[in-house]
Amino acid sequence: MPKRVLICVAALMIACCWGVLEYRGDNQTLASPPQHSMDISKTKIDPATLKVFAPLPEVMSSEKNSITQAKVDLGRMLYYDQRLSLENDISCNSCHQLDKFGVDQKAFSSGHRGKLGSRNSPSVYNAAAHFAQFWDGRAPDVEEQAKGPVLNPVEMAMPNGEAVVSRLKAIPGYVEAFRRAFPGEADPVTFNNMGKAIGAFERGLVTPSRWDDFLKGNDAALLNVEKIGFNKFVATGCAMCHSGVLLGGMAYMKMGVAKPWSDVSDEGRFAVTHNAADKMKFKVPSLRNVEMTGPYFHRGTATTLEEAVKSMAEYELGTTPSRDDVLFMVAWLKSLTGKIPGEYIRMPELPKAESVKAPAEE
Repeated sequence: MPKRVLICVAALMIACCWGVLEYRGDNQTLASPPQHSMDISKTKIDPATLKVFAPLPEVMSSEKNSITQAKVDLGRMLYYDQRLSLENDISCNSCHQLDKFGVDQKAFSSGHRGKLGSRNSPSVYNAAAHFAQFWDGRAPDVEEQAKGPVLNPVEMAMPNGEAVVSRLKAIPGYVEAFRRAFPGEADPVTFNNMGKAIGAFERGLVTPSRWDDFLKGNDAALLNVEKIGFNKFVATGCAMCHSGVLLGGMAYMKMGVAKPWSDVSDEGRFAVTHNAADKMKFKVPSLRNVEMTGPYFHRGTATTLEEAVKSMAEYELGTTPSRDDVLFMVAWLKSLTGKIPGEYIRMPELPKAESVKAPAEE
């Protein structure tokens, strides 16, 4: 065998042993966890452990907000329109960028006149299926959530709902779009209807992944190292909070159950309920697309997925997983990366207006 071939074979064997070889799954490159300690080709997942998980629905419907094409089309325009902000420079998409899995990849987003928020902006993808919105759950659904940033002085900074409605009514194309989206209403251009339209659009932001294919019966949808990672995820105790359709998003949990969290400057849900039992409680984040939505936690303090996994094990579960176990779990977490619905999130042509003036700040 030629010397050059021998060198290449030796390098390949070393890479496999040290877990640095990369290989491609359906839609991403996965860093291979160490494989020297087990036969990964025979990995199985106990069906009993899958009973607390479920695949994503095609659309996240709502009994309070019927979804129509006209409403979705209006919501898409509003989502991208910077004219919903005081100085016409910030849209929903500024912090929740749809081509970047619904985040801006910053610890804190930049808002009105460069002001920074105090919490990390979570992904808008699949968010409509959460049981509540915002880290502290202060909004019950995406329709209510959509109205919050528009009036937040640090974010889009509009002074009140009336100012938003006045601006929208000054744009003929929006008046007509609201009429189509809310037929039969005498005065359809309202602040609440703005929230309903954006919510209707967001309910279609669904990102099915290979994990969903696996849950639907395609055993080959997951690589063997990902199956190992899932088994370790369950064995470590992570599934106690991260389960269901979203692998999270359905409960509040204290940051620092097993070990006090290092930063207690943000007391989480306590600011909403003023109940001492809610101090340091935050909504459990969904793990959908978690590979692509860092930095992690409510203050963006973990920059890598490996760091986030180790921190959660330490502070929430009181355990220290091995480096190998962390790598296996991260490999499985990457199988949760879905497909961005490119056509659905296309940038629409926005209604034109001769001029839009910023309302005076109070």
